[in-house]
Amino acid sequence: MPRKFLKKLFADKKIKDEKSFSIFGEFIHDQNLWHMRRRSVAGACAIGLFCAFIPLPFQMLIAAGFAIIFRCNLPISVALVWVTNPITMPPLFFLAYKVGVFLTDTHLGPFDFELSFNWLFTELRERWRPFMMGCFFLGTSAALFGYIATRVIWRIRVVSFWNKRKLRKLRK
Repeated sequence: MPRKFLKKLFADKKIKDEKSFSIFGEFIHDQNLWHMRRRSVAGACAIGLFCAFIPLPFQMLIAAGFAIIFRCNLPISVALVWVTNPITMPPLFFLAYKVGVFLTDTHLGPFDFELSFNWLFTELRERWRPFMMGCFFLGTSAALFGYIATRVIWRIRVVSFWNKRKLRKLRK
């Protein structure tokens, strides 16, 4: 089902005519970026989940660039970046900060957020290292988990399909 849906959604003509894909040049037309294969999908999950924890704008472009470099499924890598959407981003990035504080053994005062430039320039200067370390750790952990989980689930589904096919042949 996902394979048929993606083929309709990302037909070759649609991709070639889309202006927003022009920044990637001819690389975007590589067929491996659009295939639903175990290695491609697992890699795309890892890329998308890792890029989701990058605290920069344009995460989707970063994920697309990595998908092109590593020749993984482009739509899945870009879609998984939305794990950190405007609703989930604050709690996930706060968790990343707390994990970073734990990993770097940083002892800072209480986290009192204030929506002002003064807070941004004073507090963030001290807190960016644990935050970035936490983002890198959570991104790497999520990517590793996503890659392994995708490979295992894919393998279980393939073996299940093989077993069902064997049973059908035996019944005939």
